[in-house]
Amino acid sequence: MSEQPSEGPHVAGIVGVAVPHNPRARRLRSKVWNDFSKERLPDGSHVAVCHHCHKQLTASSRSGTTHLKNHLAICLSTGTRPARGRRRKLVVRRLLLRQVDQNAGPATADSTPIGYDPNAFDQETSRQDLARMIVRHGYRFSIVDDSGFRTFVTNLQPGFRIPTRESVQSDCMRIHDAARSCLRVALANLPSRVSLSADMWRSAVAGTDYLSLTCHYITDEWKLKKKILNFIQVDSASTSADITSNILEKCQEWGIEKKIVSVVLDNCLYSDEVGPELLQLLHNKFDLFHVRSCAHILNLIIQESLELVRDLTDRVRASIRYVKSSQVRFIRFQEAVKQSGLEIDPRPTFLAHDTNSNNVNNNWASLYVMLESVCRYQKAFARLFEWDPEYRAYASADDWPAVSALTECLDVLYHTMEKLPTVENPTANLYFNEICAIHLLLKEWCTNRYTVVATMATQMLEKFEQYWEVNKTVMAFASILDPRYKTKSVEYFFRVVYKDPYESKSRIDGIQASFIRLYNEYVAESAGQSKNEPVFYKGTGRAGTVAGSGLDYSSGAHNKTFSRITLSDAKRGLDQYLEETSSGQTVKSDLDLYLEEAVLRNKEGRVDEASFDVLAWWRAFSAKYPVLSLMARDILGVPVSIVPLDGDARTLNDYLSTMDPVTVEGLICAQDWLRDEDEGPKAEDGTSAASGASDLNGTHGANNVDVPILTKD
Repeated sequence: MSEQPSEGPHVAGIVGVAVPHNPRARRLRSKVWNDFSKERLPDGSHVAVCHHCHKQLTASSRSGTTHLKNHLAICLSTGTRPARGRRRKLVVRRLLLRQVDQNAGPATADSTPIGYDPNAFDQETSRQDLARMIVRHGYRFSIVDDSGFRTFVTNLQPGFRIPTRESVQSDCMRIHDAARSCLRVALANLPSRVSLSADMWRSAVAGTDYLSLTCHYITDEWKLKKKILNFIQVDSASTSADITSNILEKCQEWGIEKKIVSVVLDNCLYSDEVGPELLQLLHNKFDLFHVRSCAHILNLIIQESLELVRDLTDRVRASIRYVKSSQVRFIRFQEAVKQSGLEIDPRPTFLAHDTNSNNVNNNWASLYVMLESVCRYQKAFARLFEWDPEYRAYASADDWPAVSALTECLDVLYHTMEKLPTVENPTANLYFNEICAIHLLLKEWCTNRYTVVATMATQMLEKFEQYWEVNKTVMAFASILDPRYKTKSVEYFFRVVYKDPYESKSRIDGIQASFIRLYNEYVAESAGQSKNEPVFYKGTGRAGTVAGSGLDYSSGAHNKTFSRITLSDAKRGLDQYLEETSSGQTVKSDLDLYLEEAVLRNKEGRVDEASFDVLAWWRAFSAKYPVLSLMARDILGVPVSIVPLDGDARTLNDYLSTMDPVTVEGLICAQDWLRDEDEGPKAEDGTSAASGASDLNGTHGANNVDVPILTKD
């Protein structure tokens, strides 16, 4: 008697009696066949019969198993429900079939990806993953209420219970707390010292200020890192003492108050007062450095000094506005371009620049770009001044040589600043030569034949030298610790910048003495010696006598018979001989050895500027220079050139501005700490730091303040 087909819906076009699948046929490897039976119809085609609802679906070799898995996801909603225990197992199996196995290779039509775990889905783990996603990417807490997000998650994993926005916020703060504890322990165990930088941010919506504290350091693997430690709301009525106390309190909470080697205060309230006060409170047996970011200071100096030449730049802007004001005037300008022998451009680039005086003056880089583009047409503007009576009130022919000279000066400064953000590892050694070169150029520009350039350069030099006195020591130290230069850069630039031989020698000697004094502190600490012991010392071998054949029996060996003289007695003579012959020889420190060796050059005998990695070099030679490498790791990590940020980048976005300060700090710090969690170390219980702990070794090579959650939407 033939078997009747099931009462469930049949596959379209399939009519007849199903025959059980031949067991000798190709093995069905997909786990989906645990819930289906493959049967052959009289016409030779195959169907898959569901064990739960008895529905028949196509089972040809070309149809794959995706449609079978999709059926399992909904089959419980139709037909007869199995027993409760059985239904629970089917729910688990249904969810597993819908999961994507990231570790599996390319799936074939009848294969199941390797790596499926019957217990893979976990509500709590998925909930933590959701919180980490929100923290790392700066998503809103209310994303869990979005219908599109809820539909996506439900289709992807129906078993996941989407938490409320309040629960997500709590989960995010727990991630911050766990990560903070891990980071604090890691910083306490860090053998190197750290640098601390402070920067001010503002909430445009709430009108409140925030102080961002960041630590910078070099790890045992010689990788340059930075971590945001705190993001604190600051009262606008705070005094310098309040700011200092706040920073010191946070350092003590992190346990790094005795490990700070430098403090960088740029865009900070009362930075000139807070820096010295903080150094005095943090002072320990090691020298501390108050550093000003050279990029930030240069930006401020240039911006302020350009106010002195505003009359000239305003006339240039007025000239551009004249050309843009009407089509008739633009045609006159093109005629002047033609008469000057220049190439006619139907839309010169300078016409696209903002000529608003306030907007341009607030961003000197934009002013430079505008001047650079318009200077190409200075001959045309000079010709326009000659024969166009309406243009006589604007930049004259006498103005353009001065504009060109000013543009050349700004060009040097612009391209110097432009290189700073592109440095992958902004170690402190990279900037000494650049800053010294700018120092030298400013002195030369002070004697420029154009008054506007000389006036601007004079003020820039005066302000520059104030900050140079603050930064020169640590920058010179970093240059000495660069094996490509050692003391040569300091000697060369100080001699050309300071023309007086006595002054240049005095400054060079001062840097070298300070360097040796700091090195002495590292020697004393590493060897457990007194700070007053000398750094460069000579051997102190004791003089002794070598009797007869070199054996000294004064210790009692002469009372022994020859047969009773031991091997130790014979070796003792060698020890005495080594002491005698080594007497007077100098025991050189690793600093001696480092400075005596030639500076590093490439095969062509030049300095390798492009590919040289100073951290990789010190990692390779740290065993050869054990004490000096400790000093190098601390000094090279000082952030002497944090890239200046524009106003928008220092502004909290509207979303964060509406939150309470505790939540703002938690999100910003946790985002920074979790950025490289995949590379994080294991926690004490063996779990990954990605479970909510920070990775202390998270890489932050660029010197930008990398906090995407802070920027405007």
